[in-house]
Amino acid sequence: MKRPYYIFSAGRIRRQQNTLFFEKAEVEAGEPPLDAPEEEILVDADIEVQTDDHDRVVKRVIPIEDVDQLYCFGEITLNSKLINFLAQHQIITHFFNYYGFYSSSLVPREYLISGKVIVDQVRHYLDPVCRQVLATAFIDAAAEHILLNLRYYLNRGKDVNAQIEQIEKERDQLSLAQKISEVMAMEARMRSIYYSAWDTIIDIEDFAFDKRSRRPPQNALNALISFGNSLLYTVVLSELYHTQINPAVSFLHEPGFRRFSLSLDIAEIFKPFIIDRLIFKLLNQKSIQSKHFEKRLNFCYLNESGRKIVVQAFDDRLKTTIKHRSLGRNVSYRRLIRLEGYKLIKHITGIKAYKPFKMWW
Repeated sequence: MKRPYYIFSAGRIRRQQNTLFFEKAEVEAGEPPLDAPEEEILVDADIEVQTDDHDRVVKRVIPIEDVDQLYCFGEITLNSKLINFLAQHQIITHFFNYYGFYSSSLVPREYLISGKVIVDQVRHYLDPVCRQVLATAFIDAAAEHILLNLRYYLNRGKDVNAQIEQIEKERDQLSLAQKISEVMAMEARMRSIYYSAWDTIIDIEDFAFDKRSRRPPQNALNALISFGNSLLYTVVLSELYHTQINPAVSFLHEPGFRRFSLSLDIAEIFKPFIIDRLIFKLLNQKSIQSKHFEKRLNFCYLNESGRKIVVQAFDDRLKTTIKHRSLGRNVSYRRLIRLEGYKLIKHITGIKAYKPFKMWW
């Protein structure tokens, strides 16, 4: 079964015969050994390690048939031979900068092309009524998951009843919205109300919320949210890539240059369910602490050890499976995201009306 690989150290990825090699220069004396538990690349322990004493380079084999996506958090060198090889195997590579902020994705040429799906997708975007239906559905599902999170903590003694009532009132108004901008405004208000409950839910002095800040995040909790949301965005993009829908034509967010805005649409559904719950768990179990963050003059970011903890927990969460009511079999959280793409295709081609994913357990 294919899976993502997360590379945290600087080095070079290259093709050798029909597989991938990650190369990292040998560490200097006094530094941790390359086979230390906190090694920078998250791979299986039984993967072969080769050391070239002449070049002082450590090589780690990454079987190409095992790779779903590559995540590059360190400074990585690529060449066109490797890029062509990754494209042949439909492997997307995501890049993050020094501070762990998402930078870009190297996406191979689409291999599942359907002219009819593209035409119908654009037609739905251009039709205000059709677009409104989908935009409202995305936010309604997001609101459902936000409320489930709040009710979970209400049942555990957290005083979040006022926020629940306010969000329910906002959600009731969704069906009355006449424009996409009104839907976006309602979503922003619900998020603001929701975030006002986070200090009650988390109740850790070092992780006071204050307010939502982006580009850059200004405190530890905002840095955690931004990093988690960027991870989810890359997963949604990768899952949509394996369907016939075009990730650049969206319905809630306005399509723009240099971004896959449909990924932002679908991520709205899953952020409360995957990212927010992950953050609550990491903080309440003290897996993530203030020592995992670095602060600069006007922004805050996760350090490398913090990013590794979040990435590992995020990867584990995506592997979690549930019994799907319609399919009658176990599916992972990652697969649920791809199913949203399939459901959208059925909706825009007139096969079956779209019903967004909502937790039922």
